[in-house]
Amino acid sequence: MTTRILVVDDDTALREMMRLSLSKEGYDVTTASSWSAAESALEDGDYDLVVTDIYLGDGTGIDLLDVITRCCPDARTIMVTAHGTVETAAHATRSGAFDYLAKPFEIGHLVRRVRAALDSDGSRPQRAADLGPESMIIGNDPSIVEVYKAVARVAPQPIPVLVRGETGTGKELIARALHRFGRTPEGPFVAVNCGAIPSELLESELFGHRKGSFTGAIRDHAGAIESARDGTLFLDEVGELPPSMQVKLLRFLQSGEVQPVGADRSVHVDVRVVAATHRDLRDEIRAGRFREDFYYRLSAYEIDLPALRERPSDIPRLIEHFRRRDAARFDLEDASGPDTTVLDALTRYPWPGNVRQLENFIQRALVDHGSLSDPKVLDILPPVDTDATDTAAPHRPAIGDDLTLDELERLHIEAVLQRVGGNRTHAAKILGIERKSLYRKAERFGIDLDPEDP
Repeated sequence: MTTRILVVDDDTALREMMRLSLSKEGYDVTTASSWSAAESALEDGDYDLVVTDIYLGDGTGIDLLDVITRCCPDARTIMVTAHGTVETAAHATRSGAFDYLAKPFEIGHLVRRVRAALDSDGSRPQRAADLGPESMIIGNDPSIVEVYKAVARVAPQPIPVLVRGETGTGKELIARALHRFGRTPEGPFVAVNCGAIPSELLESELFGHRKGSFTGAIRDHAGAIESARDGTLFLDEVGELPPSMQVKLLRFLQSGEVQPVGADRSVHVDVRVVAATHRDLRDEIRAGRFREDFYYRLSAYEIDLPALRERPSDIPRLIEHFRRRDAARFDLEDASGPDTTVLDALTRYPWPGNVRQLENFIQRALVDHGSLSDPKVLDILPPVDTDATDTAAPHRPAIGDDLTLDELERLHIEAVLQRVGGNRTHAAKILGIERKSLYRKAERFGIDLDPEDP
């Protein structure tokens, strides 16, 4: 019996591309361009799988799940969106979707996910109520989409999570997303920077103390762990904890018991622990600075955040997000975005401070210049030690070099292809051209596009 698939998307070109690709795989594919058309198709037919955009002109893919459940209760669902955030991924997963893809995606990846969905048992998780507010975690690069999906999977589970990533990548935002989509989002979220508290005060800050337990303890103090009861405790920079405190926290993770300084008995505290570090804790273990047993207790599940230089295709989206937000905050009605030259320079910059550095740059640029269109905003960027930066920021020719326009264009295309690992879709997006135009230019300039690359 032929497998029937319904594709719902208001983007005509993408909808047709999905139809043709899935039809070539032997599936019977029907398409719908709107929520209402999808509803009619579902009521008239029996489908094995639905691929739907989340944001449709007359409704959402989340709401369409009600119709799918009513008309095709055994159908799997894959949701796609051009506005990838951790919130949409979490809500799509919790609303019963088998998978979540952010645009642009490779059609081959969609085909593989369709096969996986059809091979699954079709079980549905519990529905979520709504899409929630706008996210501060933004991007459609496959690396960050994997983070969204990881958050959606592990957030409902009552296990410790270790978030790893360079400074400025958004580790606390991921921790807050885990709390928000966890079992107790109404509970407290308590953050502790383990590297900012003197070691002699850490025990009191984390476990609390009783009045008179030491000089200066003039009243009872509930520590961070007890304050986070029925919520989430976020241990930022956990790699900075001294060994003595690692032992005490290990005991807490094993027993759930907290004994404040000066107390004669312990109390049980139900709390979800999320830890974060920019250090490689395995290296710290080998160096004898971090306990291996504590590491394994903390890292029941690990989430790795990519550096911003590893997802350059997301930089324009982040720039626009911060520009709109800060223009409204600073009451700048004419705060225009960057032109092509400025945007290209910002996309090529390696951003050693990651998203936090980009956010700070946008703020200062708007304060100093009122917009991002003036090339002088680039003077704000600090010089980068090219020997210390990632190879994702290749050498670029200078305008003053004795090169023709064709040579400059060829070098630029080659540099972009190198930076995105040969991904033709990402390269075309950064260059501001269609993929077929990239093919023509590559042929003209003699650039070899590896047929194995996407």
